[in-house]
Amino acid sequence: MRHYEVTFIVDPVLSGDEVKATAEHILEEIKQFGGTIVAVDEMGLRQLAYPINKRSSGVYYCYEFSCTDASWLAKFELNLKRNENLLRFLIVKLDKYGIKYNDDKRNGRIGKKRTEQQEAVAVEETPAPAVVDLDQLDGEIE
Repeated sequence: MRHYEVTFIVDPVLSGDEVKATAEHILEEIKQFGGTIVAVDEMGLRQLAYPINKRSSGVYYCYEFSCTDASWLAKFELNLKRNENLLRFLIVKLDKYGIKYNDDKRNGRIGKKRTEQQEAVAVEETPAPAVVDLDQLDGEIE
């Protein structure tokens, strides 16, 4: 079974319903071609690194899917190119490390949840600062 990830940017000028309809259309297209959806990540409105079609932001989506036969990917890519609501898209084949990374990220072993847990442990392990007698320091400072 092959694993893929498609990340795409939807035009932010569209209404919220049109943005969701575009994302749902792409999701249904993957299912129609025989792909199995593994994960859906709606990243939301983000700033673009450079302007695309005079837009400085876009609504990001990332779908991870698996399939046994990848012959339909060329047709799927052509459909994405023809979709006027998309600013950009990228389809990536995931290797075993990419699959493991995405799984760890979804389960909270990597990313924001992980750092919050680490900070809580670090705060508990940090020793209290040493108490310094200010009367002793006055003589040393002068």
